[in-house]
Amino acid sequence: MTSSHDSIEPLRRLTARGRGEAHRVASPLELFFDLCFVVAIAQAGVQLVHAVAESHAGEGVLNYTMVFFAIWWAWMNFTWFASAYDNDDVLYRIVTLVQVAGVLVLAAGVSRAFEDHDYVAVWLGYVIMRCALSSQWLRVASSAEGAERTMALRYVGGVLLCQVGWLGLLLLPESGRPWLFLAVALLEMSVPLFAERDHPTSWHPHHIAERYGLFTIIVLGETIAAATIAVKSGIDEFDALDELLPIAVGGLLIVFAAWWIYFVVPIHSRLRSSRQAFLWGYGHYVVFASAAAIGAGLEVAVEQAVGEAHLSTLAASAAVTLPTALYLLAVWALHARHFKVGLAQQLVLPVTALLVICCTFMGDWSVFTAGLVTALSVVTGVTLTARTAARAPGAAV
Repeated sequence: MTSSHDSIEPLRRLTARGRGEAHRVASPLELFFDLCFVVAIAQAGVQLVHAVAESHAGEGVLNYTMVFFAIWWAWMNFTWFASAYDNDDVLYRIVTLVQVAGVLVLAAGVSRAFEDHDYVAVWLGYVIMRCALSSQWLRVASSAEGAERTMALRYVGGVLLCQVGWLGLLLLPESGRPWLFLAVALLEMSVPLFAERDHPTSWHPHHIAERYGLFTIIVLGETIAAATIAVKSGIDEFDALDELLPIAVGGLLIVFAAWWIYFVVPIHSRLRSSRQAFLWGYGHYVVFASAAAIGAGLEVAVEQAVGEAHLSTLAASAAVTLPTALYLLAVWALHARHFKVGLAQQLVLPVTALLVICCTFMGDWSVFTAGLVTALSVVTGVTLTARTAARAPGAAV
């Protein structure tokens, strides 16, 4: 449990926790919260598969980007709030469960958002989550004074203002929705910067790093689950073991390498300032979205291999290689590069991303080759680290 209290009380003052608090770990409520959010991510991935498999990749990626933002942003805001203010009283737990209900409502509307451009359920689920979080900030404001109270009220006003903006998804014609999304998404991401300009929240670096790491694990697990089910269905229904085995092996190598590269070094030591933390936290939109898209791409590759997808081998390969390359570059940019020693180590992940993109043109062996390349990048990184460990023990893949 994240709470420092021994008993669960119905109501406590919602006051800031200490940034230097010892033994801070994710709570069971936070883990449950993450698992429920991955339900929505899985739904978005399923719809992305359908869109790409039907040769509507552009439209599918756009819808995926918009829906994933709603899921990720609600998750991220709760995560940072909980790191600073989780008091684990009964009301806090209930409001958190309301946010879980909101993401399940959102998940229920994902298919209609993709297929019919009907965002009513997605919007409603998002509003439930955001209003619940706003009520938590109101609790903070009622317990705080001075700059901290101002910060909490800025959060409330900013979050609720953005909800008005999102109404445009229900009112505007389809052609205007991408531009509205871009404008309101930028406004959403500006709220924390505005709210905390005079009083930053007391988030816990180790706790935040653990929360992001756990969510990465859950997303990668969902990727493996989706790809495994697709391969199993292809074998059971089409007896296509020979065609699917390279995809299965390649996909597994990609996910294994993705895990290794992300967790090779602990990142919490770099999360010391709010400026660093904002950039790192926001950048994980790309990490999470690309990791989930890898699973969708593997499903597309399986469907194309058994003749169920209406697209070329090149397009199916790109559905795997492009998100893989994006994931590698995002992880390198956000934290892996900070632990590199020398040009050779710095170039491992960028060069690997480029080679993975080149694997797109390898035909039926594209996914397997991409998996082999990512696995070899891990081996290369480990080898380079071992060679420089004596003079640079902090170096990493």
